Amino acid sequence: MKTVKQVADLTGLSVRTLHHYDTISLFKPSKYSESGYRLYSDEDLKILQQILFFKELDFPLKEIESIIKNPNFNREKALLNHKNLLTLKRNRLNKLIRLVDKTLKGDDSMSFSEFDESEIEKLQKEYADEAKEMYGNNDKYKTFQEKTKNYSKSDWADLYEKIEVIFKKFASVMDKGETSEKAQNLVKEWKNFISENLYNCDSETLFGLSKLYIDDKRFTKNIDKHKDGLADFISKSIQIYCK
Repeated sequence: MKTVKQVADLTGLSVRTLHHYDTISLFKPSKYSESGYRLYSDEDLKILQQILFFKELDFPLKEIESIIKNPNFNREKALLNHKNLLTLKRNRLNKLIRLVDKTLKGDDSMSFSEFDESEIEKLQKEYADEAKEMYGNNDKYKTFQEKTKNYSKSDWADLYEKIEVIFKKFASVMDKGETSEKAQNLVKEWKNFISENLYNCDSETLFGLSKLYIDDKRFTKNIDKHKDGLADFISKSIQIYCK
């Protein structure tokens, strides 16, 4: 566990900034010492890394909070985007260093392409647009923000646990078939769970989720970890329910 001072030294953030992140529920410590001091785990630092990544994309803190607390948040995808962006920035810096070397050697060619940041800006915008599209920038996104704004880390952990339980229930009735009463009751339970805890899940939204579970392989992989073919089973069960 690390103290707030150690996290500040590690990340370059000020202690005041970390205190602010805690106050607005963006980044809270896992534990507090007996004296009431904040203590951060390695998992906490992984979350902080994602926060700083989205700050690189100029996301407002409120949007960052909603994205990283979204149950569908894909950390691996975010890291790959981060890597691509950093690679572009590194390449630009290497070009600038070579230009400085040439100038020091007396090469007075008037080159300005090395200062061009348009490619980086383009990639930043693509990733920002992708994140907003994936995690919502519409009425349901706003509802999600409103419902979850006061969720603590414990609340999110409890939510994830309940989601896992529902998926395991689906896995246990796969042999009954998508049209079975048990499968259809679970679809209703899943729909109500989303509406109560995340955003209003009407039939249209639910049907959209059924397609997402198959079309987006990240969702498929996450669901199928419970049992092979589970994502397809849930998708078909939902589509039958929505007819």
